Amino acid sequence: MSRVCELTGKKAMVGNNVSHAMNKTKRKFNANLIKKRFFIPEEDKWITLKVSTSALKTINKIGISAALKNAKAKGFIK
Repeated sequence: MSRVCELTGKKAMVGNNVSHAMNKTKRKFNANLIKKRFFIPEEDKWITLKVSTSALKTINKIGISAALKNAKAKGFIK
């Protein structure tokens, strides 16, 4: 499974390590992902999602149901 947030679609970015002498080597900036269980009261069930920490803040703010609805509208969830 790739390291992609299931609600926002965030994934790893590519960049450079830059030394003091300005030598550049490729590196990866991974998304800050955690595996978290959420209870959906409308469906009366638990789901497990791999979400970024910024998506977790959004879930805390607007609720899991609204966050899932937004993700379905954007096409991140089938």
